[in-house]
Amino acid sequence: MNIPNVDFAIIGGSGTLSSNFPKNFADVEILEENLFFDTPYGKSPAFRLCSVDGKKFLTCKMHGWRSGVTRADSSRQIFWTFRKAGIKRILSEGGVGTINHLLNPRDLMIPDDYLDMSTRKDVQLDGKYLLIMREALCPELRKKLLTAAKKFFNGRIFERGIYAVTDGRHFESPAEIAMIKGHADIVGQSLAPEVYLAREIGACYANLSFVVNYGEGIRVWSHEVMKNIFFDDAQLIGNILLDVIKNTAADKKSCQCLSLRKETLLKEIYD
Repeated sequence: MNIPNVDFAIIGGSGTLSSNFPKNFADVEILEENLFFDTPYGKSPAFRLCSVDGKKFLTCKMHGWRSGVTRADSSRQIFWTFRKAGIKRILSEGGVGTINHLLNPRDLMIPDDYLDMSTRKDVQLDGKYLLIMREALCPELRKKLLTAAKKFFNGRIFERGIYAVTDGRHFESPAEIAMIKGHADIVGQSLAPEVYLAREIGACYANLSFVVNYGEGIRVWSHEVMKNIFFDDAQLIGNILLDVIKNTAADKKSCQCLSLRKETLLKEIYD
């Protein structure tokens, strides 16, 4: 199956899962669905090709995670497809835990940096580039997310913060949270390796995180509250992401994202 040429992509996470995003959004046209592509890392997850305000975008559910496929390969499958599609702008979303004791469930954060505590660091497509991870989360897309979030959300929105990435599928232990505390504000499982792969394919990448629970040892949290947030706020998260696409040009960029990808000096290894 041919991969369509598209400028935008949304990597769906836990925030939009219950809304069957973007199928239940009135201003979105579903052009094609159940699109599977053969990649060097196995068959891709199912993609939807959609359009909003005349702008096409690809989207998939839950970062491509599914039974029998490693999370590293899921990420490779997605970003290999994005590179073939010519994606220029990528938005991701997901629920996170709070490490910062000032944050509460239902707070929104648009992280501006990350701390990778996962073991999935060596996830790449071909290794032909030196990836400079300065401003790894596109400042231009982050501003668009902030503007959109203010339109739809009356709660607390934090326009910067550090996202600590850990391995799933378990949550962190109290000792792990204590170790990370003071170094990051939120903790989740999806920002890396996505942030590396986005830079490798030369695309802008930004993330919308919403707090769904407290990190262990910060405060006792309720699974019921977390479940309610997932179901209650899915429409909100989807509206924010779609608004960013509506109000963002694919090619007119003021960021340095593409220029921070350099040709590797290790030519003899990768050529």
